[in-house]
Amino acid sequence: MSLPAGLAEGVRVGDRVALARAITLVESLRPEHRVQAQELLAALSTTAGAARRIGVSGPPGVGKSTFLDGFGSFLTARGRRVAVLAVDPSSALTGGSILGDKARMHRLAQDPQAFVRPSPSGATLGGVARRTRESLLLCEAAGYDVVFVETVGVGQSETMVSEMTDTFLVLFQPGSGDELQGIKKGILEVADVVAVSKADGEQLPRAREAVRDLSAALRLLGPRDGGWQPQALLVSGLEGAGFEELWSALEAHRSTLESGDGLSKRRGAQRLRWMSARIEEALLEAFHAHPRVAMRLTQLEEEVRDGRMPPTAAAEELLRLFRSAEPR
Repeated sequence: MSLPAGLAEGVRVGDRVALARAITLVESLRPEHRVQAQELLAALSTTAGAARRIGVSGPPGVGKSTFLDGFGSFLTARGRRVAVLAVDPSSALTGGSILGDKARMHRLAQDPQAFVRPSPSGATLGGVARRTRESLLLCEAAGYDVVFVETVGVGQSETMVSEMTDTFLVLFQPGSGDELQGIKKGILEVADVVAVSKADGEQLPRAREAVRDLSAALRLLGPRDGGWQPQALLVSGLEGAGFEELWSALEAHRSTLESGDGLSKRRGAQRLRWMSARIEEALLEAFHAHPRVAMRLTQLEEEVRDGRMPPTAAAEELLRLFRSAEPR
């Protein structure tokens, strides 16, 4: 039995070791692994697609990992199988990543009904990892019916996760209402559900105030496609408070999508974006592998760095070389 076939069989029966190996395979940059990864994904594509795909974003320090550890455990206790694809930021200097999310989700990481996979963001924008879409499909094929995609943080490009999930959950901290003017409008425009975390102890009054302010902002933005009106709720990852209400809101959004053609439209758009992303990635790889580009790139980079050539002129020259026929 080939490696892809063996891994596919292990993933189908819910073997977590096989699932981890499968994700490692699709994340690999080695050419021979890419061929095997495509075989694996093709073998499993018909068994994926039924899970609830939920993106989770929020500013650094909001407690995404603590929240997911508690909320994921809440769901597994109610019979759900939960996967978390956690994206850790990579160093711009070394490319390294701490991958500490799994350590912070200590309960969920040890839960036999859960799977936690941290991956480095690398140079990928949008708060996701390079192979998040593929990893999500593998988790679905392994039988996980709730798959969370936790982003690096919230910022101008973090909304990319909303393009690969069905429901986008955004976490805010108590006191967020005080800085509502500074919250990027874009993140609220794509949020399906908003939760104010750390709503416990002395923070509870400020959390309630933040929910009121965020609810008002969401009402001003109006309903989404299908008539869904985004909600703002209180949750506490430490105490588990608000989890029932949050799950009800997430399920209500899912029901709204399923009541019409909203879910099929979202999934279709996800597949098209996946195709476009792969084309862009392949074109960039082909660009850097082009013999004439490779010969000229280093010299042009030095000229641009030293100010001897405008960046636009250097880019145009490299693109002309890329479009030209390869030397015989």
